[in-house]
Amino acid sequence: MTDAPEPLHRALGLTDSELDDIRAVLGRDPNHLELALYGVMWSEHCSYKSSRIHLKRLPTEGPGVLVGPGENAGVMDAGDGIAVAIRIESHNHPSAIEPYQGAATGVGGILRDVFTMGARPLAVMDPLFFGELTDARQRWLLEGVVSGISGYGNSVGVPTIGGELTFDDCYASNPLVNVLCTGALPVERLVLGIASGVGNLAVLLGSSTGRDGIGGVSVLASAGFSGEDGAASLDDAKRPSVQVGDPYEEKRLIEACLELLDRGLVVGIQDLGGAGLVCATSETAARGGVGMDVDVTAVPLRERGMQPYEIMTSESQERMLAIVTPEGWPAVAALCAKWEVRATVVGRVVEPGIGPDGSPVAYLRIREGFDGPILAEVPAKSLADDAPLYDRPRRRPLDFDEIANDDPTETEPRGTCTDDLLAMLIDPAWVYRQYDSQLFLNTVVGPGRDAALLRLAGPGLPASKRGIALSTDSNPRWCALNPRSGTAATLAEGVANLACVGATAIAVVNCLNFGNPEHPEVMWQLSESIDGMGEACRALGLPVIGGNVSLYNESGGRDIDPTPVLGLLGLVETLIALPPGWNYREGDTIVLLGARQSTEGHPYPLGGTRWATLRGRHGGRLGTFSFEQFARTAGLVTRLVADACAGEAPSLSAVHDVSRGGIGVALAEMACVANFGVRAHSIASHQELFTELPGRFLVATSRPEELLAAAAEADVPAVVLGVASGTEFAIDSLVAVPLSRLQSQRTGSLRASLDAAG
Repeated sequence: MTDAPEPLHRALGLTDSELDDIRAVLGRDPNHLELALYGVMWSEHCSYKSSRIHLKRLPTEGPGVLVGPGENAGVMDAGDGIAVAIRIESHNHPSAIEPYQGAATGVGGILRDVFTMGARPLAVMDPLFFGELTDARQRWLLEGVVSGISGYGNSVGVPTIGGELTFDDCYASNPLVNVLCTGALPVERLVLGIASGVGNLAVLLGSSTGRDGIGGVSVLASAGFSGEDGAASLDDAKRPSVQVGDPYEEKRLIEACLELLDRGLVVGIQDLGGAGLVCATSETAARGGVGMDVDVTAVPLRERGMQPYEIMTSESQERMLAIVTPEGWPAVAALCAKWEVRATVVGRVVEPGIGPDGSPVAYLRIREGFDGPILAEVPAKSLADDAPLYDRPRRRPLDFDEIANDDPTETEPRGTCTDDLLAMLIDPAWVYRQYDSQLFLNTVVGPGRDAALLRLAGPGLPASKRGIALSTDSNPRWCALNPRSGTAATLAEGVANLACVGATAIAVVNCLNFGNPEHPEVMWQLSESIDGMGEACRALGLPVIGGNVSLYNESGGRDIDPTPVLGLLGLVETLIALPPGWNYREGDTIVLLGARQSTEGHPYPLGGTRWATLRGRHGGRLGTFSFEQFARTAGLVTRLVADACAGEAPSLSAVHDVSRGGIGVALAEMACVANFGVRAHSIASHQELFTELPGRFLVATSRPEELLAAAAEADVPAVVLGVASGTEFAIDSLVAVPLSRLQSQRTGSLRASLDAAG
């Protein structure tokens, strides 16, 4: 006797209660095509049904916000008639299956999110998370992902200017591939994804539609992998869901779309990302309050025999949907032909219909021929906006206090602090040297520094002396101990990174990577993390203008550590010179700016630090800090960097924020780059050397008296740590090592790990 087949709605990821909701919306049973439309649009990835209730608590308004959450990208007014669009997304699950294409199409998708707003993409950043490289599979994933990002980004012609690289066992089966993109546009070119004007045409631009990507991220990102060891990531059954990218098609599409916008030929425009054509048509129709008729027979296909549900839900790449007037269609067709971009009328904007209760309803109708039979008829708003909203059970982990009490702070080093320091040094240059970071020649500060810095310039933009800075930051070790405090501290670190290049933070975007939302502990982590972000944003006056939530990052029942990635956008009012880097000069005085101690508990806690993680210690408590003191310190550093660029006193030769690895790692990184040793003092213990309290900066100057006076005037704590000189790196009696050993360890550690994994 065989088991009964699974009901279709469950196979599509819909629950029994969601099927009842669909019946209530339609006033009847849905047909198979309609179920498929709801299956992708009500997926976790597309609808945010488990996170929307929490995301509403974030501050989203503030000075300069032109577009906030809900559109393809957030947009800020940068002054001088220029707006900046920014977006961050995840491509985690596709990258676990096909690392090259998963990462490459992640880049392609984020570019479309930005130029959909009318912005020319200017730069990409890529926070990446993998398991330990002692496993050969992690090498395959890392090399494939990096190749995908470089292969697509370099080919399409958008520089990759920074990111992050994190290794931890919790990502062994669930690598995280997050991608941020920013772009700029004249303010008047800003366009939204809205369909309007009855009789207007829905034009599909770009690639033909294939079976690659059917379901895509909308399905993969709504269910964890079932394998115990990640082997399920390679399941051939999942491979067709991974999209295949073509960067050269994307480049032509960018240029065609921007020219369409410049010539005023587009009423509204939307990219085809998650859920493909059904997403683009339903969202534009819902925003405009109009109906939309779509002819599936008009959609250009790259494979024979595709069914309507495949055509509507395929996430094939390099496609856009433009709403144009019938009168403008010939000009649109001619322009697209010039750029060798396919343009096909696949839909029409129509009047709202009449719902079961007699009220007007903006229907999305899928038809076989514009005047042919209706294959599906559903309210556009029910797909785009009215997915179920779940307040899933939340529970503080039962072992939360036990983990907090397993404090590594009083643990003594096994060997020496020198050995500990060397073990923590890693240079991600192997990764970013595969990326072209100088495309457009706008990059002032590229990969390998605290934050990236760009000239605010590009084709079609008004002249400006301003610059924009970008940083992506995360700290899953902090957030695993305390997601609320850890996320708040992560935001502070992002602001500090921007200050190091002289930029003032103006906006935040987020990519919230968490485990299975059906686990109450995961929902508690997500809720706490969002509240921590909200508290930090309010304390620092920053709006959250967009983001992404990636759930079901689990394998074999094991959830990843909470990993909120925060993208920070900063502004430099006048970009006139290269800001100080890490390369101090011989004879410079090294000064620590900022509060040295935690405001609560142990003055130098080691919970959540890299030092503790090296010892397999994953417990303890995070240090606490004052946002008021932090803001004063970051503000002072921003002003000092601006003064240094202008040649004004007190001059800085180098600046670096203290983050992962504490003062020890920050000082070592500066020494390796400067190629001068340092003799430091005033560090009391290994706890102070390796604690990771936000809001501290190392600065180097040839005029320490003036710097200390400026700090005192700003009410910022400051202490002289030592002097740069010689070929030895020494910190009190804690660390003593030749500079050459420090440099060889830092530059060779990643390559050695990759080679060992083979």
